[in-house]
Amino acid sequence: MTRLGGTKALLRGLGTDENRGLSAEALAVNSGAVAHQAAKDREKRAREKAEKKEKGWRKKNIQEKGEEVGHEIVDEKGDRKIPEPSDDVLSASIDERRRVYGPNVIPSRPSKSLLSLMWLALKDKVLVLLSIAAVISLALGLFQDFGTPRVDGEPPVDWVEGVAIMVAIAIVVIVGSLNDWQKERQFKELNDKKEERGVKVIRDGVECVIDIKEVVVGDIALLEPGEIVPCDGVFLSGHNVRCDESGATGESDAMRKLNFEDCQDIIKRDGHEAAHTDCYVVSGSKVLEGVGRYVIIAVGTKSFHGRIMMALQADPETTPLQLKLNALAELIAKIGSIAGLILFSALMIRFFVQLGTKDPIRNSREKGIAFVNILIISVTLVVVAVPEGLPLAVTLALAFATKRMTYEKLLVRVLGSCETMANASVVCTDKTGTLTQNVMTVVAGSVGVHGKFVRHLHDNSARHNADGKDDDKSDLPPSEDRKNRDDFSIDQSNLNDILSPALRDLFNEAIAVNSTAFEDHDPETKQLVFVGSKTETALLQFAKELKWRDFKETRDSAQVLQMIPFSSERKAMGVVVRLSNGNARVYLKGASEILSRKCTKHVVVRSPDSEKSVDETAEVETKAIGEREEENISRTIIFYANQTLRTIALCYRDFEQWPPVGVEHDEQNEVPFAELSKDLILIGITGIEDPLRPGVREAVAKCHRAGVTIKMCTGDNVLTARSIATQCGIFTPGGIIMEGPVFRKLNRAERVEIVPRLQVLARSSPEDKEVLVTTLKSIGEIVGVTGDGTNDGPALKEANVGFSMGIAGTEVAKEASDIILMDDNFSSIVKAIMWGRCVNDAVRKFLQFQISTNVTAVVITFVSSVASTEEESVLSAVQLLWINIIMDTFAALALATDPASESLLDRLPDKKTAPLFNTNMYKQILIQSLYQIVVILIFHFLGMKILGLSHIGDRATDNHTDLIVKTLVFNAFVFAQIFNSVNCRRLDRKLNIFEGMLKNRYFIVITLIEIGVQILIVFVAEDAFQVTRIGGREWGISLALGVVSIPLGALIRLLPNKPFEKVFKKLGLLGRPQLLPTTSPEGESWFGAVNIVKENLGTFANLRGGRLRSSSIVLKGKMVLKRSNSDAKLPMRTSSLMTMVPTIIAGAVAAGQRTSTTTGSLSDPAGSDPSKSSAALWEGRLQLHPDTPHDDPAYQRYGAGNQQRPYLIQA
Repeated sequence: MTRLGGTKALLRGLGTDENRGLSAEALAVNSGAVAHQAAKDREKRAREKAEKKEKGWRKKNIQEKGEEVGHEIVDEKGDRKIPEPSDDVLSASIDERRRVYGPNVIPSRPSKSLLSLMWLALKDKVLVLLSIAAVISLALGLFQDFGTPRVDGEPPVDWVEGVAIMVAIAIVVIVGSLNDWQKERQFKELNDKKEERGVKVIRDGVECVIDIKEVVVGDIALLEPGEIVPCDGVFLSGHNVRCDESGATGESDAMRKLNFEDCQDIIKRDGHEAAHTDCYVVSGSKVLEGVGRYVIIAVGTKSFHGRIMMALQADPETTPLQLKLNALAELIAKIGSIAGLILFSALMIRFFVQLGTKDPIRNSREKGIAFVNILIISVTLVVVAVPEGLPLAVTLALAFATKRMTYEKLLVRVLGSCETMANASVVCTDKTGTLTQNVMTVVAGSVGVHGKFVRHLHDNSARHNADGKDDDKSDLPPSEDRKNRDDFSIDQSNLNDILSPALRDLFNEAIAVNSTAFEDHDPETKQLVFVGSKTETALLQFAKELKWRDFKETRDSAQVLQMIPFSSERKAMGVVVRLSNGNARVYLKGASEILSRKCTKHVVVRSPDSEKSVDETAEVETKAIGEREEENISRTIIFYANQTLRTIALCYRDFEQWPPVGVEHDEQNEVPFAELSKDLILIGITGIEDPLRPGVREAVAKCHRAGVTIKMCTGDNVLTARSIATQCGIFTPGGIIMEGPVFRKLNRAERVEIVPRLQVLARSSPEDKEVLVTTLKSIGEIVGVTGDGTNDGPALKEANVGFSMGIAGTEVAKEASDIILMDDNFSSIVKAIMWGRCVNDAVRKFLQFQISTNVTAVVITFVSSVASTEEESVLSAVQLLWINIIMDTFAALALATDPASESLLDRLPDKKTAPLFNTNMYKQILIQSLYQIVVILIFHFLGMKILGLSHIGDRATDNHTDLIVKTLVFNAFVFAQIFNSVNCRRLDRKLNIFEGMLKNRYFIVITLIEIGVQILIVFVAEDAFQVTRIGGREWGISLALGVVSIPLGALIRLLPNKPFEKVFKKLGLLGRPQLLPTTSPEGESWFGAVNIVKENLGTFANLRGGRLRSSSIVLKGKMVLKRSNSDAKLPMRTSSLMTMVPTIIAGAVAAGQRTSTTTGSLSDPAGSDPSKSSAALWEGRLQLHPDTPHDDPAYQRYGAGNQQRPYLIQA
């Protein structure tokens, strides 16, 4: 930067301006006539500048200390000059900047082509084996058909089986790779959408929001709290900007940003660079606080973040369910491989025995064919057993669900969150913007203390308390005289009638200058709207409606000395400006209950009916706040809060000089907030309305129905929080409301006791939310969290599923979240639960179907092959491959695409450790498999008798008769699978398996395709599939045997679950119960010693009276060693018993410090003395729902009998 000549030289070189950004000329130059004219103008200006240079400028070579520094431009006196940039630079177009510096785009990971996916699928080991077998079969078939003499009239069709296997392999590969290819395309679309975001820049002097891809080198971008920096740059100006660069550079401390000149001044003054301070803005870092602007110097792959992203591009992550299913598929494949190996061994043993006994007699060609048949049927058995459709089913279900969720305004960033959300048991939600609309409007307020204004006063007369009325729910103690005689009400539109010009300007400056919001065109409506914090936009809109001076003029005319950005800790923001008389003034804006307490005066306004009219020339009149005024302010705040209005106080304070005398300040003359927020003058209090979103109450009710508890965490005061929670249906009997400052002081045992009943956490900080999430997870809950602020990042990361706000959310929150609510609507969380359960159910449906088919196919293939003297299976290799396609690909497509419905909310969430299979599924798999095995084997071995057919001695006729039976068996098996797939659409015990089928067109189309292809196989592909055309009777029997699967499924559902459950549990099929830890690792450090003392005392007791029992000592020694975290495993020796004497004294001391267990808590109802209560801890800080039954443990613990101030219990 020094060699460049500092910030000014950099800006000139990039052809931009610090205050105006890229020029209108640069933005306009594109092509055609505009570009031609611009080029001509540039040439003209270039000639003029060249002439000027020749007159007053010269170059000379400067060397210092014998080293060449280079050529610098100096004037006639020898002073260094910054060269003027050429017009080409100043008017360089956006396209030209992209050509030179590159676009701000990270190239996406190249997706695999369809051919490469096919090649990967073909490299599957089992398919390679099957391909080898197919080639051998084809070669032998061709040799048998065309290389040897054939019986007259017998068609040469032995080659068909090899070709059919190859075709079947090709179909498996093509269908699987097509699905993978489509999945990659879908996720590419989702990732592209995920990367969309807006960036605030200044172009031609106007603040505007542009797409991140439109940013170019030379743009002047703005920094705001919570933003993730999109591009590398050099800091130009700002106030108290600090960035977290840990994600980019690993630097854990916040980096303070100063411009280059300020950094150089520090180096000159101190002799070294300031710690954790620089002038470079690194892409990928997070703005923690402050506001500022910087010039962009690197974009896309040339930026710091871009280079990292290019190095970190990775494949889509594997989800937990996919991992679980991959393990299951591996297990089944191993079992199938063992079955195939056993079958191959058994058939080969018999083959060798037949060779030895020469029965039947075979020539060399027949022996080769017999061996190939054994190999093919064994490999095919493995192919059928391997459930390669399992990962495909998960992929399809997730791809389908994520695509549909995008339509439902849910953008899934982490695939595993879909599955996790299905079993969420608690959702911790924000209030503003999630439960409410986040469209703020000033609807009521007060100027000073007495002037109460209301929007549309005639229609909303109940919204002011100027007549002394108060809300019945007020928590303030009653007062003898509530009437304030100076109070008056006025319509908001007539507010100017009671404000003097000086007070009006003061009010307007307090709103316009102390704000970061600005006006921009709405991308949808194209109208001018305020962009920024909803509270700030509401206040700016309020000033605009009253036709006060334009906010931009007011803001630009103010000389800012210090900015105090909004902080969730202080719940206020401010700005210090220089007044025209040289004095300084601080404007503060924030939570009314906090700032009003810091005010000692208020501005004075009088009623329009007052005898004293408004003086147009008078200064702002102020008056001290007394006890009555203080009560009036408190009542006003509570009155508005009980109407769910957000109350914002506007205050100011004047200083004779800046920085003030006797006040601490830093080198930038910035004064701490605590010093500024004293002796304030209250301008007014505004009541801003944020109405409930439509459908929120219904969404909360649906969550409760689904077994999901909702907990509201908000920074608003407890009255507003309680009102909103009651309206939403979150605050219910047995529920508790608590405030953040109290919650964060609880110890772990108290938190565990309170958290299950806690429904509203008011005045909470992001850290409180993180503690709440951690506590909920520690007691076994699966937690979803919503967040929109930068400080919500830790809680979002800590949660099992993090939801960020797509509209109001900061980049940090979005980056930390798993799912983005693109409409910021709580109702979308219900949809996430529904779709999560839909994904899990889709996989379970597929499992139920495939395992039953797998078991049947493996058993009948094994039994029939071993029973056959010619090593022939009941189903040929090609038939098994067709069934494999039905089982894997078609079933995955059909069962994974059932849409989500609200009926999924009619059950409780599964535990995290719940097994993939439940009792209902095992019942269906067991009985359906038994039915299919019995039917197929009966018709295979007794089909001739059942159908009344027999061999007549003619080879061709007998072969046709055998083919009729084989075709019937094949048909029956295929139709049994088709109808069982319909039966598998339900996992519960309800009988209506057709519910919602018409909404799933995939299922209907795939089922019709399966039936159509099966009919074509029988009528057209006779030779390839070793079937023949059959009559109506055989078709009827096949269909009837298949249809039985549906009534059989209904019968299975009616069977009681308990007997089956006992058997499955004994077999270990339902998993092992997972117990929560009963002790916390937090208490191990001191209690480990106390436990050892306890054991030693027990051993010492055995020594008394000569009752030393060595077995007891050994036993107790083992108990001590088990609880110890030490690696030492030393046996207890009798010689060490005397060393226990000091521990007796230590034990007595420890006993006086702390007991090892907590009794009488809600989490331990069987405590020794439940009448003892720690209610004093909660006095004045906890609110219990008024409708809580008196026999409820929460009421007994925190009810009126246990609290000294009963009104705290009332909601």
